[in-house]
Amino acid sequence: MLNLVFLGSDPIALPLLDWLAGEGSAVARVIAVFTQPDRPVGRGQKITANGIKTWALARGLPVYQPEKITEDVRGQLAALGADVSLVMAYGHILKQDFIDTPRLGTLNLHASLLPKYRGASPIQTAIANGENETGVSLMRIVRQLDAGPVADVERVPIAPRDTALEIEHKLASACVPLLARTLPRLAAGELVFVEQDHAAATFCRRLVKDDGRLDFTAPAAELAARINGLFPWPACTVEIAGQPVKIGLADTIAAAAPAGTVAGTDDQGLLIGTGVGLLRCLRLQKPGGKMLPASEFLRGSPVATGTVLASAPLPPLVASSPFPYRKTAQG
Repeated sequence: MLNLVFLGSDPIALPLLDWLAGEGSAVARVIAVFTQPDRPVGRGQKITANGIKTWALARGLPVYQPEKITEDVRGQLAALGADVSLVMAYGHILKQDFIDTPRLGTLNLHASLLPKYRGASPIQTAIANGENETGVSLMRIVRQLDAGPVADVERVPIAPRDTALEIEHKLASACVPLLARTLPRLAAGELVFVEQDHAAATFCRRLVKDDGRLDFTAPAAELAARINGLFPWPACTVEIAGQPVKIGLADTIAAAAPAGTVAGTDDQGLLIGTGVGLLRCLRLQKPGGKMLPASEFLRGSPVATGTVLASAPLPPLVASSPFPYRKTAQG
């Protein structure tokens, strides 16, 4: 049986941790968890433990929450005597000596089909870029950004109305069959890692609020993909009657209207002209309000046909080389 240290800070890892604590315990035993320090959360900014820490404490596991990965922290990892470390959405840069500390090294679950979408926002960017599938890749961590050799992947389809929220749930579940296949082979010394095709790599970056801008001269399909990919954060917005209105879900209709002009409504949403086709906004939210089906939103806040909405350039989300941040190993 493998003694496994888990490093992660995001609830996306909870399904795989539950599996490791249950059926997966026959092949791997979680002996400790490293996660981010407790942070302020919500409007009250109350210091709160993340879901990974809560999961670990409920099972009596040691929890380590370093602000930085120092030599002392590496010593803590070494003292655990782990066979392998498994990383998913940890949020710390890992140095090579830390990566190499466990007997079998450090593996990472990356939420894309590598070599596509290396970097900080693979789930959102895959949807925003119009992909019809994504997945989880099990890779060895190396010093270059998400460039390590890959042992296996689990593919996940992206449906036309999937947002980042739905895909995150699908990817969280996809980690379980991936680990069920690969951990027994790792324990037996039979897991093979294959180098990525580095020439085919694409890169995404950490998202910011300004990524929610929309350019209505772009095709409707491109705008709908971006809206769905960037929900729930940073979320795309459009200014209506002087207020920023969030769009929580969108699709398209094969019709025409001037770009940025409200073309009316149907029984599902608000119709806006674009460079190609109509964008149909299916869920809308006013500042301080709830995200509502567009039909319900429009009953309380109608938008006149012919209203012209402002456009702004779409910030690029994908590049063929890393965006300007440190090209180092990240968990």
